[in-house]
Amino acid sequence: MSTLSLRLPESLHKRLADLADREGISINQLIATAVAEKMAALDTEQVLEARATRGSQPRFLAALAKVPDVAPIPGDELPTRRPRPSKPPAKRTARKAG
Repeated sequence: MSTLSLRLPESLHKRLADLADREGISINQLIATAVAEKMAALDTEQVLEARATRGSQPRFLAALAKVPDVAPIPGDELPTRRPRPSKPPAKRTARKAG
């Protein structure tokens, strides 16, 4: 395990302490978890970007063409969208020349 000295504004340190207390963990554990989550997110972004560069629209469309055109199994349907109520047009008021 290594030690890291970190300077934080008092307000952020207080919020960290409150959150750690609420979660029932130490500030160290909270920070270590937050750093691990951020690193995982950045690693995932990098992996997805690399995979995206290998993507091909023609290959995607070819794979999609193999999917049978059948109704979904019960419970797997897309939700139906209810139309939004249309807003009446805003009333325009005449401006007085002045």
